[in-house]
Amino acid sequence: MRRVFGLAALPALMVSAAAIPVAHAADTDAVPYWVSLRNSQTNMRVGPGRDYRINWIYGRVGLPLKVLREMGGWVLVEDPDGARGWMLTQFVSRKAHTAIVQGAIIEIHPNNDGSGPIMWRAEPGVIARMIGDCTGQWCKVDIDGRQGFAPAASLWGAAKP
Repeated sequence: MRRVFGLAALPALMVSAAAIPVAHAADTDAVPYWVSLRNSQTNMRVGPGRDYRINWIYGRVGLPLKVLREMGGWVLVEDPDGARGWMLTQFVSRKAHTAIVQGAIIEIHPNNDGSGPIMWRAEPGVIARMIGDCTGQWCKVDIDGRQGFAPAASLWGAAKP
């Protein structure tokens, strides 16, 4: 049930092509893209509207999500576990790019090629703020104010969606 979501028919609206803002069209062309949760409590619904039932309630600020589709102030998102559903755009942020450690415990190094001593380790589930784009197989991250380089392959939300 976790990965099941439905779409209901929405009432058709008569809108002229001239009334559609160019910026919205450009945003739609940009999917998929990464966002992170803004609030400590955010509902994921089975459809794009408040009348659809809630299938998940998220309680973690900064959790990375992949936006797959946009529709009238709502985004269809996928979480790190593969669950999909709809959220209001006001509850996600494109500015705070985050990633989550997946797999096994990873080592954080001081250099962008993974060289240097191990500065610390991060276990699965830790959320890292991304600093810039990844270079090669390594990404510069900030975890609770500590910066270093982590392997891109272990960070869900680091690669191009």
